[in-house]
Amino acid sequence: MTDRCSILLTGATGYVGGRLLPLLRERGHPVRCLARRPGFLQDRVPAGTEVVRGDVLDRSSLDAAMVGIDTAYYLVHSMGSAGDFEDQDRLAAEQFARAASAAGVRRIIYLGGLGESDDDLSAHLESRQEVGKVLRAHSGSTQVVEFRASIIIGSGSASFEMIRALVERLPAMVTPRWVSVMAQPIAIDDVLAYLLAALDRELPGPQLYDIGGRDQMSYREIMMEYARQRGLRRVMVPVPVLTPRLSSLWLGLVTPLYARVGRRLIDSMRHPTVVRDNLARLAFDIEPRSTAEAIALALRNEDRERAGTAWSGAVSAAGEPREWGGVRFGNRLVDSRTQWVPASPDRAFVPVERIGGGRGWYAWNALWRIRGWIDLVMGGVGMRRGRQDPERLAPGDVVDCWRVEAAEAPRRILLAAEMRLPGRAWLEFEVVPEGEGSRIRQTAIFDPVGLSGLAYWYAAWGLHQLVFRDMLAGISRAAVQRA
Repeated sequence: MTDRCSILLTGATGYVGGRLLPLLRERGHPVRCLARRPGFLQDRVPAGTEVVRGDVLDRSSLDAAMVGIDTAYYLVHSMGSAGDFEDQDRLAAEQFARAASAAGVRRIIYLGGLGESDDDLSAHLESRQEVGKVLRAHSGSTQVVEFRASIIIGSGSASFEMIRALVERLPAMVTPRWVSVMAQPIAIDDVLAYLLAALDRELPGPQLYDIGGRDQMSYREIMMEYARQRGLRRVMVPVPVLTPRLSSLWLGLVTPLYARVGRRLIDSMRHPTVVRDNLARLAFDIEPRSTAEAIALALRNEDRERAGTAWSGAVSAAGEPREWGGVRFGNRLVDSRTQWVPASPDRAFVPVERIGGGRGWYAWNALWRIRGWIDLVMGGVGMRRGRQDPERLAPGDVVDCWRVEAAEAPRRILLAAEMRLPGRAWLEFEVVPEGEGSRIRQTAIFDPVGLSGLAYWYAAWGLHQLVFRDMLAGISRAAVQRA
């Protein structure tokens, strides 16, 4: 690379960008992240990463962010937003390309979507491809390298989580015609490998590369491979009258979080998304994984990524803080709420780190004791273990019926339940600076097993609302009193 070695990364709070950032830093690249809410991202990035406030729709903020930049990653799109997202995508791409050209940026790297441009593409795919065209049209002397990918397979990706939701929930599926449409799934690790390789590779002029995994498979075959690896028996019956529109409405009932995103993704599934040439294989020394390997890797990494990645990241980045009560995230159910307090993050984190043990759970301690007694009767650990250090928590520590999986003072605590449950459960607390104080986010995560797990969650939902609401209120009061 040239002496201008800084990298600008957009979409660092997103799925791909959030995984690309630590890889760039591990390779020693100086990285500047563009974020609409820097306070949320600041404490999540690797040491030495610069975070600046900016918006791809705000040209002045882009001009400031581009100073000294050699390569800019464009990893944003408006698929999850309401309204006319195509116009937003088009305007953002034009502003970004013009700002990069004016600043003398050497290269823009963009990740788009596969699909034949002469086909009647869905609005989502058409917008993804138009963004690449707009970047090239307005980039001036800045080179644009565009990768187009099909389904990205990885724990937490929207496509993978939708496949998970369908297969896990439905022993028998009445499927529309689009499940026979061919795709070429690619593992998230292979996508990241291409994005990293494009940093230094000498490439003549603007370049467009189709990237995909080793296999071309129908959506039915992908779902059946997931079911095979999970040890699930699934039956699929194709029905020609079930349109993508009806399918998307049904998916909105199954997975509320993906209602808007899911509609656009399913609408795109009626188009084949396969690699048309081998230009990417010739230009880059990358051997993509098979679909079976990608799914296996996603399932293996799931627990590790849960401990290492904040669950609320994508939620917070999507807009203003929202309250989620009993919402399914793929195969998980989540209850998340936030509270702003007039206290610094250091002070607001103190009552979070002191939770449990002799101090209790800030609300409804009698109910916690009853729950512990029930757990003991069922052969569990109950609430009798307390905690070793009343002030500090470290990974591996016990907190009553929980165990600490992650402790990152003064930012985050992740507790894993060790009580008897029809599934797996976590309780997460995050503290981020906001204005003259801090915002505390409390998130309960439940990964149910079968119908008994779902029945448990919904039977206890009303009680959880009461306990979790008052627990956060108690933590907030303690933070204010300490401040």
